[in-house]
Amino acid sequence: MKFAEFKQGMVIKGGPVTVTEAEILAFARQYDPQWFHADPARAAQGRWGGLIASGWHTCALAMRMAVDAALHDSESFGSPGLGEVRWRVPVRPGDQLRLEARVQAVRTSSSRPDLGITSWTWVVLNQHDEGVLELDATILFDLSEDKSG
Repeated sequence: MKFAEFKQGMVIKGGPVTVTEAEILAFARQYDPQWFHADPARAAQGRWGGLIASGWHTCALAMRMAVDAALHDSESFGSPGLGEVRWRVPVRPGDQLRLEARVQAVRTSSSRPDLGITSWTWVVLNQHDEGVLELDATILFDLSEDKSG
């Protein structure tokens, strides 16, 4: 989607993606090697009753769905950061996730007319319609005519 296509109140949907045990383990062992993400046997005896995905893995899956659904052909060039990030329900092997992103605001910078700014709230739901992740994101768009440099 191009910046001009984003409208306040619109909902952009992405996914679904299915989370596998192998992906949970690979991500956790590389980036978040806590036992409840990286050790299936120990996780089975833990508070969660089994292996759960790292919240950061869930964020990465959400980012992929957002790119596939909206950002892949846009003028997006980055983000100044996230607002609140909330992990509501653990993600488990076999879960099927989908993204619903509601656009909260769309504006052009008052000091930089070549800069578009979109704020949106992402909700990632599992196959039971449980919200597993919610986050507030801001995306920056390059609105300049010349994008060669």
